[in-house]
Amino acid sequence: MKEVQVDKFLFFLKVELNYSELTIKSYQLDLTDFFEYIESKKINYLTITNHDVRGYLKYLDSCNLKNSTISRRISTLRTFYNYLVDENIVENNVFHNVKNPKLEKKLPNYLNYNEMEELLESIDISTTEGLEKRLLIEMFYSTGCRVSEMINVKISDIDFTNKTIRIMGKGSKERIVYFGDYASKYLDNYLNKVKCDKYLFTNKKGEKLTINEVEQIVKDIMKHISIKTHVTPHTLRHTFATHLLNNGADIKTVQELLGHANLSTTGIYTHVSSDRLKDIYEDGMTSNPIKGEQNTGTSSVIIGPMPYSGPITFPSFGFFPFPAFGF
Repeated sequence: MKEVQVDKFLFFLKVELNYSELTIKSYQLDLTDFFEYIESKKINYLTITNHDVRGYLKYLDSCNLKNSTISRRISTLRTFYNYLVDENIVENNVFHNVKNPKLEKKLPNYLNYNEMEELLESIDISTTEGLEKRLLIEMFYSTGCRVSEMINVKISDIDFTNKTIRIMGKGSKERIVYFGDYASKYLDNYLNKVKCDKYLFTNKKGEKLTINEVEQIVKDIMKHISIKTHVTPHTLRHTFATHLLNNGADIKTVQELLGHANLSTTGIYTHVSSDRLKDIYEDGMTSNPIKGEQNTGTSSVIIGPMPYSGPITFPSFGFFPFPAFGF
């Protein structure tokens, strides 16, 4: 009985819905997995309950499958039981109200310019320890490095003249990152007071900082300021990318600076363009582009390239990412 219904359903997909052979094969595999599960639990597919469905969903979750795979299987079963309802084989589709897992990536947290300034200015640089903290935050913000990359920066990796750092990134891929005038100033001040034999950032034992130690430094700084956003070292990396894009950097350049292997990874940061475009849009809506009159909200606005906002300080890139912090 089961095999007959499955065959009829697959035929329906082919003839009525004009699905491809590859898609039909995918449906077949999903159904095979489902039937193997319910048979192992001695569940009849015609009398399956909501409780049984929840058990199957827990099973899928325990298989460490991608959300996209789980979503596809749920969609397969929803379609299959819709077919059974239409054929008067079952009364209700038990998968009708089952929600597919979200596939969207979570947008990264980042700090706006005022928050970044508050974070930087909150650090007391009258002590060597405070100076190291300020330099650490400046470097994260200037370079967009990962924590694992920053703690491995050696003095020999730094080109003080060109304000660049040679970074060994994921997969042992080397890249060059840049730092601005403010970071350079704090770097010079720090090295005038602290003797660094090998690594730029070290703990009280003279050993390079660990990831946990860096995270704790950021956590301690955040205790004394009003910013409510949950901030980690990686938040500063997000902020770096966000501010670059908001100031007109192209996404390919940001990809290279971040050390992303795939452009799609960098694409998550394009959400920030909406903030910048909104500002440009609102500025454009204040006047009528055709008559030069005050706009009433009915005319069209052509949004052009993002404006250039300052001098070039990166040797190889024509943009000014951080107008507030000395790049």
